[in-house]
Amino acid sequence: QTREHALLAFTLGVRQLIVAVNKMDTTKWSEDRFNEIVKETSTFIKKVGYNPKAVAFVPISGWHGDNMLEESPNMTWYKGWTKELKSGTVKGKTLLDAIDAIEPPSRPSDKPLRLPLQDVYKIGGIGTVPVGRVETGTIKAGMIVTFAPTNVTTEVKSVEMHHEQLEAGLPGDNVGFNVKNVSVKDIRRGNVCSDSKNDPAKEAASFNAQVIVLNHPGQIGAGYAPVLDCHTAHIACKFAELLEKIDRRTGKAIEEAPKAIKSGDAAIVKMIPSKPMCVETYNEYPPLGRFAVR
Repeated sequence: QTREHALLAFTLGVRQLIVAVNKMDTTKWSEDRFNEIVKETSTFIKKVGYNPKAVAFVPISGWHGDNMLEESPNMTWYKGWTKELKSGTVKGKTLLDAIDAIEPPSRPSDKPLRLPLQDVYKIGGIGTVPVGRVETGTIKAGMIVTFAPTNVTTEVKSVEMHHEQLEAGLPGDNVGFNVKNVSVKDIRRGNVCSDSKNDPAKEAASFNAQVIVLNHPGQIGAGYAPVLDCHTAHIACKFAELLEKIDRRTGKAIEEAPKAIKSGDAAIVKMIPSKPMCVETYNEYPPLGRFAVR
């Protein structure tokens, strides 16, 4: 399970990791057991693609609160964690220190707007209010926006967050915005709002995806049609063609047009959505260029 979580996190673009080794009380606060786990975990997170030197390993007891917020009196052997980053070496003792040492991601506010809808509300006296998180770009009153894949275009009347009017919604903001002359029936969860004048989002008839099989009984061949969770959309997509099998870490092709793939394999697959869907290339709009199949 932990291995799967690490692989999933790395695949979905999570680049900073903390390894908290919990339940240290059950091993009588054993330094040996902690070191054993650090060694084991380092090996597999390295295989996944993380650099263990850039990861804080923290022994904790959630139940007793040891090493969570303050140093533990029970693990005097523990001298703290260090991680080596491009910006230099960072040190700390507790889990809270490790969380504080995470570098905030750069927010892509200079890119064109992408805002996947989480919900659409009808509010008396105001009208239609789509809600979602700004992933890239900014949204402001007066903008002419388009919703993909339905191609509904309208003007944004106002933007608010936590019931307060906003000058602009920025990446990371969960906003509600009021739109003109659009019925609740016209747009829905999974649609993507973008600026009609700046690289608007469009429907993808098909797309090529790098797929990693975590744990799947048997093999997967062309014709397999699972439901994808991509941004806020939840849509069945067919594996139309297995284009190539690739090395998970380097991305280099190992086999052209494989007949099937199985757990542990990575491949480039041509996908065809069963109904209109908006996806983007991972390089341009990462949050709209990744998906999970459960």
